[in-house]
Amino acid sequence: MYAERSNTGLIIALIVISAWLFCIIFLMGLEINFQNPLHYFLILVQMHLYTGLFITAHDAMHGTVSSNKKLNNAVGQLCTMLYAFFPFRNLNSKHHEHHKHVHTARDPDFYEGSFLPWYFKFIREYLSLWQVLLMALIFNLLKIWIDEINLLLFWVLPSLLSTVQLFYFGTWLPHHGEHDNRHQSRSQGKNHLLAFLSCYFFGYHYEHHDSPGTPWWKLWKMKQAGN
Repeated sequence: MYAERSNTGLIIALIVISAWLFCIIFLMGLEINFQNPLHYFLILVQMHLYTGLFITAHDAMHGTVSSNKKLNNAVGQLCTMLYAFFPFRNLNSKHHEHHKHVHTARDPDFYEGSFLPWYFKFIREYLSLWQVLLMALIFNLLKIWIDEINLLLFWVLPSLLSTVQLFYFGTWLPHHGEHDNRHQSRSQGKNHLLAFLSCYFFGYHYEHHDSPGTPWWKLWKMKQAGN
């Protein structure tokens, strides 16, 4: 399924990518002052933008970025590359397995266990050794031009925090425990600002499984209509 002929999904994707790119370029040259609380806030901003990259790639997996399949998938691959050099095709395949077999042994995102073991299983499922080696190589190359502390604070740390954000709000909260609905999913209470800040409305997770063709920026409408 691909988006109806509209440029909205593509425009929103480009806004997210551009915001991430602008911020990371700015932050790489920032003079670090650990006594400045703004710097800690900027780490959280960059974390949220990293999450936005992945959510945009997720929309591409459902064909909602562009009605042009090649362009849609190219945007998805760009986002997963910027995020952590993930192969889009592999993520796409596994994500659709998640939708087909949610909360079963065939669901690559499911694990019967507590938070931390599930999180590490989640990371092992998607992160490969070659990705780690490639990121380590790029990190050491970037150190030639960029201060290591900037790379650690605004490139490495936000991406790691983003994996926790995505897992907690997009997998753990919606899917752990037992459920009494056909999508084996739960949703957070209606609070659109909190839902956006926490994970781009993906706390409205039952709504996503009920309508996977709805892009992230319309999920609040699904929640609104369901109440």
